[in-house]
Amino acid sequence: MNTPTILKKIIDTKAVEVAQRSKTLPLNEIKARASDMDNAELRGFYQAMKAKVDAGLPAVIAEIKKASPSKGVLREHFVPEEIAVSYEKGGAACLSVLTDRDYFQGHEDYLQAARKACGLPVIRKDFLVDPYQIYEARSINADCVLLIVSALSKMQLQDLEGIAHELGMDVLVEVHDGEELETALTMNTPLVGINNRNLHTFDLTLETTYGLLPYVPDDRLLVTESGILGRDDVDAMRARNVNAFLVGETFMRAEEPGDELAKLFF
Repeated sequence: MNTPTILKKIIDTKAVEVAQRSKTLPLNEIKARASDMDNAELRGFYQAMKAKVDAGLPAVIAEIKKASPSKGVLREHFVPEEIAVSYEKGGAACLSVLTDRDYFQGHEDYLQAARKACGLPVIRKDFLVDPYQIYEARSINADCVLLIVSALSKMQLQDLEGIAHELGMDVLVEVHDGEELETALTMNTPLVGINNRNLHTFDLTLETTYGLLPYVPDDRLLVTESGILGRDDVDAMRARNVNAFLVGETFMRAEEPGDELAKLFF
C-alpha cells in the first residue's frame, strides 16, 4: 500500500490518537455507547443523496470545516449550528463535518451541534483507520462515515465497512486513481467519492473525476470531491452526468455559506 506522504503523517497521528482515546474510554465502552444509540435517529445519507439526483437536482454534501493543512484557517467566525442551518436553507442534501483536531481544527462536538441544528444527514469526515473510530462515529450520531482507500488495506476497508453497516451507517468510499477505484468497487457501498485533490501534493484538478468517470458503474452514486470553485465547474460536471458533489472551502470563505451554495448549484 503506497500511502502518500501527507496522508501517512496524518495516519500515524491517528494511530496515536486512537491509542490515547482507548485508554480514556475503552473499546467495550465505546461499543456500548454506539449500540445504545437509537437506530430510529439515523437519517439515511445515501437515500438523501439519491433522492436529489432522482429528482434531477444536484446532491450537495456541504462541508463544515474550520481549517485545512494546506490553507490554514478558512473561517474565523465558526459556529457549526449556524452553518448547518444556512446549508439546509441553501438546498444541501447532506452535511460533512470535520472531526480531525490536529490537522483540520475539527471536533466531535461540531458534528453533534451541526446535526442537532438541522434535519440533514451527516457524515463524519475524518481519517478512520481503526474499528474504534467507527463505533465512536455512531456514538456521536453520525449517519455516514468516510473510508479513504489510500489509507487502508482491502481487508481493513471491508472490516470497517462491515462495522459501519452493522451500526446502520452509510459509507462513502474515497478514491483518487484507477487502482483505488478497482478496490472501492469490491465494497458493498453504492457511494463512491473521487477526490480531485492529489494526496501527495494537495494539488487539485477536476481531470481526476473526468478520467475515472467511465469506469464507475451505473449502480454507484459518484460524488466528486474538492476543486468545485465556480458555476463553470458545476456545469462541466453535470454535463458529464456527475450530479453529486462534496464542497467545503468555497462555502467556508463565504459570509453566508448557504447563500453561496444556492448561487453555485441552483
